[in-house]
Amino acid sequence: MTISYKWLSEYLPEEVDPQRLSTILTSIGLEVESLEQYESIKGGLEGIVIGEVLECSQHPNADKLKLTKVDIGNGETLKIVCGAANVAAGQKVLVATIGTTIFPTNGQPMAMKAARIRGEDSQGMICAEDEIGLGSSHEGILVLPGNVVVGTKATDYFKPYTDWIYEIGLTPNRMDAMSHLGVAKDVCAYLSYHNQTDTETVSPFTNDFKADNHLLTIKVIVENTEACRRYSGVTISGVTVKESPKWLKDKLQAIGQRTINNIVDITNYILNETGQPLHAFDVAAIKGGEIIVKNLPKDSSFVTLDDKERKLDNSDLMICNAEEGMCIAGVFGGAKSGVKNDTKSIFLESAWFNPTSIRRTSFRHGLRTEAAARFEKGVDISTVVKVLEHAALLIKEVAGGEISSDVVDVYPVPVEKAEVSLKYQYLTKLSGKSYPADAVIRILTSLGFEVIKDETDELTVLVPFSKPDITLPADVVEEILRIDGLDNVEIKGSMTISPSIDQNILKESLKEKIAGFLTGLGFNEIVTNSITNSQYYNEAELQGAVKMINSLSAELDVLRVSMLETGLETIAYNLNRKNKGLQFFEFGKTYHASGIGNYNEEEHLSLYLTGDYLPGTWKSKQVSTDFYRAKGIAASIVELCGLSSPQYSQTSANGFSLAVSGAVNNKPLISVGEVATSKLKSFDIKQPVFFVDINWLLLVQLVGSKKITYKEVPKFPAVERDLAIVINSNVTFEAVENAVKKVKVGALQQVQLFDIFESEKLGKDKKSMAISFTFLNEEKTLTDKEIDGMMNRLIQSFETELSAEIRK
Repeated sequence: MTISYKWLSEYLPEEVDPQRLSTILTSIGLEVESLEQYESIKGGLEGIVIGEVLECSQHPNADKLKLTKVDIGNGETLKIVCGAANVAAGQKVLVATIGTTIFPTNGQPMAMKAARIRGEDSQGMICAEDEIGLGSSHEGILVLPGNVVVGTKATDYFKPYTDWIYEIGLTPNRMDAMSHLGVAKDVCAYLSYHNQTDTETVSPFTNDFKADNHLLTIKVIVENTEACRRYSGVTISGVTVKESPKWLKDKLQAIGQRTINNIVDITNYILNETGQPLHAFDVAAIKGGEIIVKNLPKDSSFVTLDDKERKLDNSDLMICNAEEGMCIAGVFGGAKSGVKNDTKSIFLESAWFNPTSIRRTSFRHGLRTEAAARFEKGVDISTVVKVLEHAALLIKEVAGGEISSDVVDVYPVPVEKAEVSLKYQYLTKLSGKSYPADAVIRILTSLGFEVIKDETDELTVLVPFSKPDITLPADVVEEILRIDGLDNVEIKGSMTISPSIDQNILKESLKEKIAGFLTGLGFNEIVTNSITNSQYYNEAELQGAVKMINSLSAELDVLRVSMLETGLETIAYNLNRKNKGLQFFEFGKTYHASGIGNYNEEEHLSLYLTGDYLPGTWKSKQVSTDFYRAKGIAASIVELCGLSSPQYSQTSANGFSLAVSGAVNNKPLISVGEVATSKLKSFDIKQPVFFVDINWLLLVQLVGSKKITYKEVPKFPAVERDLAIVINSNVTFEAVENAVKKVKVGALQQVQLFDIFESEKLGKDKKSMAISFTFLNEEKTLTDKEIDGMMNRLIQSFETELSAEIRK
């Protein structure tokens, strides 16, 4: 939530310093995430003055430059070299003097220094509007009216708007603070309690509303009174749609709101002032002179304000005229009924719509608007008409016209305030602090609660309509704690705890061990969102996916079924910011459904590698990540855990151009793959990406079941022998390993492939593999004869199983 300090201060009875206000807001639960100064013109035009060009002559050494003498009103005449074609004597201009820093509309700040240009001194700069942030034109210097006083500061002439802007981290239940007025009420409650004074907000509402005539009355019919419990409206005729006045544009732009026109801007102003969304209809689009609030049949077509045709659900509440839909209620306007430049009369709507209905419609159509965000949390139903009258008066002020009807207010079943009882004993238990009864009453009444029963041990209050989230005594306790100040929660000098003993720490200790290992290899740990986009998966993968009922957005609608896609999002994010060599790891979960209500979580350790893992230097070239590095790191993790090396076999997997599966103890533990180009293309990734996925719970289980044994370091040396074999080109190293296993040579400790050679000289479809064998007998030194015997057995196996030839 973005809050303007100046705007907020209009509703406070006393001035509060921006920094102190920041402290107060955080203390009452409206955490200030940032506080930054806002300037409508960057730099605020500081150091720029209005001067008069006294003389203008041609530069002797440049055809396109002029020599000018400029009076800036301090008794000093400046010599300035100017390149603008429109500069002339007698003009009133903006001068950036030496030492001033200017902030161009498009460009970096620049400090003015004394300069010598083509042999002539220049003591400043005569400015164009884009050079100082006043606009985008660079056709020439900005020439001011002739009656402007020389020496006037540019800040005094243009009066740029400055402010302090708060970014407040609101919790989802705090709809009452989604406006400047709502925040002001909290601040006043805090000041009232801590200063022991009756501090009330300065209300923007007046009692000046009245109809100027009754020449344009619109009939309102509410058919769905459950989805729309209150609907009010008023007509204003003779309006002029134009640009908003400066005060209105300044306020909206300071909080990041785009200005459109005076009518729409007032509705946005009211939204941010009071939290009540409004909508303005062009009366010319209200056919039959009727507003009907109802649901249209399923699959009805409706073109929204963004010119997109949408198919409606029969639960979507619509604002209709006598013939057709005009607006998706509380969510988004229609293309035909909105305010246009030639609009002369409007119908201004203010309503209360059912939060559940609005949320479902908003997510169904992917329309996350400011209005929907307010309605889905619940607006104050008691102020619907009051806000409407306030807005109508503001529209008269900025757009002219006359109020041409009384307020139409359809409110068939008035809502009763919620009643909550709070026992003082419960308050003390939950807050850890003993509050006097009068302090509790002071806090609650300052927040708008109405005390209906005050007994010795219990207090009963009526909850204001602006706080629909408060239904329990614990909610009332929270309100008391907030206004007292969350930083005033008492912490006792001593605490009593019962020490616990962790029974199973293997999982966490293993995670820490592997994370340290990967960090040492240059990896960075990432944590990605388990909720992702269903568009990443094909129909087969989505069959077992866990789909979100109330998704956070249209793009976050399913729990991930694979770790790959969320990691690719992170890779794409980094690549777009010129981070090319990336090594990430993540401990995360995937989710699957097998029937209604039957869900399964699987834990993973996933690795993502792309780009160069060793940068190039003056004496070595960069080394790029490849499939075998990813596979080797996966094997190293397994060996780090004390398990035997995984046995790999090639597999086919959706989304991968090359993939292998690694098993330990005949259990599939690891998947390693190179991500397919088609998959990468959907994330706009143009370089190879390698992915490792480890079944985390299986790894923990294998490590936990392995018995740790110790043995003496071998006293006798190991012996290495190399062998080169020529085999068919389609034979894999896995087949070579299997041929070795069949021989069952007990002294063979390791088999390592160290070279592959392919050439026509070897024969058609042939290749050579160079393999290293390591032999060790822990009880004696092996003789050449023994080693030769074992090598002969291996050679015989290769010849039999692989039809191999021995290269000499």
